[in-house]
Amino acid sequence: MRALIPFLLVATLMIGGCDRAKPGAEQASGALADANQASPDEVAASPDEVAPGGASAVTQGEVDRSHKGEAASAVSFTAPDGKTVTLADFKGTPVLLNLWATWCAPCVAELPTLDALAVQKGAALHVLTVSQDIEGKAKAAPFLKQKGITHLPAYTDPKLEFSLAYQANLPTTILFDAEGREVWRLSGGFDWMGKEAAALIAEAG
Repeated sequence: MRALIPFLLVATLMIGGCDRAKPGAEQASGALADANQASPDEVAASPDEVAPGGASAVTQGEVDRSHKGEAASAVSFTAPDGKTVTLADFKGTPVLLNLWATWCAPCVAELPTLDALAVQKGAALHVLTVSQDIEGKAKAAPFLKQKGITHLPAYTDPKLEFSLAYQANLPTTILFDAEGREVWRLSGGFDWMGKEAAALIAEAG
């Protein structure tokens, strides 16, 4: 329930919430802006959500390589079929882990490019988007369907285990190599079909 969000914001990891648009940041494409429209299942936008009129810039995140080589967190999360999984279950293929929530405007804005990336990379890269909505699959699955996101299964983390483990504001995206070692992490919205993204993803080897 949205009423619980203020309670969660008390936690240190969520202070600051979604990444806000920075002055001079590159504007989202038309497709990304459209994806940022408030959906019927969302309540009126908070300061971290969709701006009046539905327009919101996708901020370009900063790449952090200070954790390069570290093993992926062992926290568990929920697969679309209800089973409990960890990042270790995806070893053998590079993983692009994206932490998002339905109430986070930059998160919603970049979902279409993550969806397209999943199609482009196929089996060569796990594009793993994990919802940080406390309602879990009941919120994330219909939201993705309503937004037309068809290649990103509704993985969920209602206890915010990932946000706690990585002290992450949303959205946060982390690239792991095929052995489960971190390559880099990025905070803020991003165009995952752009040239810069392609170069970053290639770093997984």
